[in-house]
Amino acid sequence: MYDHNHEHDFDPPARPRRNRSPRQFDDDEPRQEKRLRRSGPTTIDTNADTDLPETGDRWSSWDVAERGPEPYPDWLVTELAAVDTDLGVLKTGKEADVHLVRREVPETDRSCLLAAKRYRDPEHRLFHRDAGYLEGRRVRRSRENRAMAGRTTFGRQMIAGQWARAEFAALTRLWQLGRELGTIAVPYPVQLIGTELLLEFIGDPDGDTAAPRLAQLRPAGRQLHGLWDQLLDALVVLARAGLAHGDLSPYNLLVDGERLVLIDLPQVVDVVANPQGREFLARDVQVVSQWFVARGLPADRADPAALTARLLAEAGMR
Repeated sequence: MYDHNHEHDFDPPARPRRNRSPRQFDDDEPRQEKRLRRSGPTTIDTNADTDLPETGDRWSSWDVAERGPEPYPDWLVTELAAVDTDLGVLKTGKEADVHLVRREVPETDRSCLLAAKRYRDPEHRLFHRDAGYLEGRRVRRSRENRAMAGRTTFGRQMIAGQWARAEFAALTRLWQLGRELGTIAVPYPVQLIGTELLLEFIGDPDGDTAAPRLAQLRPAGRQLHGLWDQLLDALVVLARAGLAHGDLSPYNLLVDGERLVLIDLPQVVDVVANPQGREFLARDVQVVSQWFVARGLPADRADPAALTARLLAEAGMR
């Protein structure tokens, strides 16, 4: 379903620690949430670019990255003179860390905030649930398949690259569907380099607070029904595209004002190609249905069996 053969090494040099207020951002049930902090440098090939900017951590990598879908949003800074500044860690997770990055053109008012999702290197614990999700996502080369199956260092690098590329591809597809249909919202996928994915930051324009996770809220009445309707529309769009989120829960749904935004899509499942596709879809439905019913949504509006059957039918599976 996806092409997984592009990989690049990419890491910025370190900058002094900044004193920033706590932020909230999540694309998974949190393993650990911390005060925004500098995490130190990640690896960058300094031989490839010794012309570092006077301000910021690095020049914008827009010119060498795989870019998100056109038309590019008006808020996105695409100038090659832009610089990126890592403002610190937003969230640490089991498979990836998320950083807040400011991309700006020095001495102008052109600026935007991005969420940089950086998948962990092979020395860290990676993708404890990957076996089932990777079904149906085989790469072409038998050596790479063997390495992935054996979880060699090279194979784990391949798996990390697959997760980043799968999320970028899924977000690209769903962003385009959302623009056409207006019934599903995901962060705009800005760019991909290796295992770093830059996304639209969902939250306050100043970056102080990200949009809260649904799990942090206690919606009731009209708001509860409205959020459920948006989620139902999103699930239908996914199903018609032959996809299931694969790990859907209140922890990877953001509430941006009145808008429900799906995040954390590296494990998106092709419900037709994956032998466990039906089970992943049914589990997604079960988890979110139970959450909404527990908060007052009538059970007949969120019957898991009926909704799963409907989504399988939308996906062309009976």
